[in-house]
Amino acid sequence: MEERKTWDKTNQWSEELELLKSIINKTPLTETTKWGGIVYTYNDKNVLGIGGFKNFFTIWFFKGVFLKDEQGVLVNANEGNTKSLRQWRFTSKKEVNEKEVLKYINEAIEVEKAGLEIKPEKRETVIPEYLQEELDNSTALKAAFEQLTPFKQREYAEFIETARREATKLSRVEKIKPMILDGIGLNDKYR
Repeated sequence: MEERKTWDKTNQWSEELELLKSIINKTPLTETTKWGGIVYTYNDKNVLGIGGFKNFFTIWFFKGVFLKDEQGVLVNANEGNTKSLRQWRFTSKKEVNEKEVLKYINEAIEVEKAGLEIKPEKRETVIPEYLQEELDNSTALKAAFEQLTPFKQREYAEFIETARREATKLSRVEKIKPMILDGIGLNDKYR
């Protein structure tokens, strides 16, 4: 029977990740572990991370959107969702040019020192008509809803809006009215 190879994210690229670590250790960055991965910080701010994936190993820059990227090597791993983070992917140790990697790392440190960042966009909460009717008919409910954080308001709005049937939307409105009056968020019991 043929032996089946399985992907081992921690050991598949161990030599390659050690090479990246040896380069990064020549900078003032501090190594830490966040989200189960290796992250490097400057003054407790995330600057870059390294990791191995199935087909490549990578160094990612948390504020990579601000790097000049003269080599054209940085990619947005999640187009449409990721605003700032950029990856530099490698498939072998031979592709790692220490001088160029250090240049990008030092530029990333300068970006952090400069305090450049992309501010998250404020999302407007659209109140579904069924909930809006209830808020218009009850000053107590409206006052209680306005006391909730925008996040909790959005949770309630999305809870109603995601129902497909009108009957479900109506029953959801009835379900959440006492919670709103008590100042409770939709998912507070899970937090």
